[in-house]
Amino acid sequence: MNTLSGRFLMLTVAFVMLAEVFIFVPSIARFREDFLMARLERAQIASLAVLASPDMIDEAVEAELLLNAGVYNVILRRDEMSQLVLSSPVPKEVRAVYDLRDASAFTLIRDAMECLLTKEEWVIRVIGTPLRGAGEQIEVTMNSGPLRTAMIEYGLNILVLSAVISGITASLLFFAVQRLLVGPIRGVVGAMQNYASAPEDARRIITPTSRVKELREAEEALYGMETELTSALRQKDRLAQVGGAVAKISHDLRNILTSAQLFADRIEGSDDPLVARVAPKMVNSIGRAVNLCESTLAFGKAEEPAPRLSQVALCELVDDVLDGERLAVRDGKVQLLADVPNGLTLRADVEQIHRVLSNLTRNARQAIEASGKEGSVTISAGEDAASWMITVTDTGPGLPPKARENLFTPFQGGVRKGGSGLGLAIAAELVRGHGGRLDLLQSDEAGTRFQITLPKGLDAI
Repeated sequence: MNTLSGRFLMLTVAFVMLAEVFIFVPSIARFREDFLMARLERAQIASLAVLASPDMIDEAVEAELLLNAGVYNVILRRDEMSQLVLSSPVPKEVRAVYDLRDASAFTLIRDAMECLLTKEEWVIRVIGTPLRGAGEQIEVTMNSGPLRTAMIEYGLNILVLSAVISGITASLLFFAVQRLLVGPIRGVVGAMQNYASAPEDARRIITPTSRVKELREAEEALYGMETELTSALRQKDRLAQVGGAVAKISHDLRNILTSAQLFADRIEGSDDPLVARVAPKMVNSIGRAVNLCESTLAFGKAEEPAPRLSQVALCELVDDVLDGERLAVRDGKVQLLADVPNGLTLRADVEQIHRVLSNLTRNARQAIEASGKEGSVTISAGEDAASWMITVTDTGPGLPPKARENLFTPFQGGVRKGGSGLGLAIAAELVRGHGGRLDLLQSDEAGTRFQITLPKGLDAI
């Protein structure tokens, strides 16, 4: 029953048997009508024998005629006169009268079901039309027991025949489905399993061969998917190799640039006016190159480690982030503020959340400094029944449209000139590792606001 062909077999048997049930009802009604008509015909023949030679029929012969006809008495109407042709004692009172002359299909079915479901034997009267114009009407009185017995035997025969037909039909359909449907499906499944064992091997890609339209479409769809996946895996391997090479180059380049930065710091203190004018630009350029190398190395890791959750006092964490950024504030134009309720704790990885807040705060500070105006960066926090919310708001110039479109895309979402665009991508990845999300709530002339949402439920992490 857990296989497609097995279920198809059982459904076929059930449907054939159901169809036989609908056929059985009119069939049993027809059988009853034919049975009663046969009794009327026998009674007619017996009555005609009596009418042909009335003086030669004694009581013994009359009883034999009635026994052969299966009735108690026969009334024949001829020339507008009714005559009791054959008679014998009736053991019971007549319980029902059935007129077969103008009976509708509904009447025949109703009377048949009544006879079949009634276990008690009745004495019934049956009225019909004599055959071949032998009279106007014929009536017989008979016992309903033989009729019901014959109907039960007929019904059992139909049941057995239906079961045989169902079994043969279901078996034929079973083998047909096995060959025409289940076999090809198993072939497709086998091709999928074979491909899954080595998806990089293009030789394992399925080749559409089925002649059945639906299976052919499935094979073609699978062929297209496997072809694209194999190509994507090859491209992924190539990108991984390129990424490994870039990481190695960035690592070595960072070491070289770090040394150059140390020399540039010393040159910056020179008294030569030309050197004093050029040295800051060179220092800034080397600093940007170092930052780019470090960001590339950080992003080039296979994945960030899973967060190590613990209870974090958010107020202390925010103060630590802001203290670190205050060291980089120039000329006191940027104020770094905290609006975190005392005692607010959240369940998170303290190092990863520190990295996220540091990145957002640094970006906001640098945006304000780049505008040449005074401003502020505020870290605020709150919570509800389902999550903790941390918001980083600045009064800077806002993000340009291009940056908003590719905000969390590596190497494309950079805002600051010389930036790599990796900071926000890494921050969003770290927040997703906590089961949360990083959203840009506002960015216009009035400033920019990011919100970190961390769920409280452990099943969300």
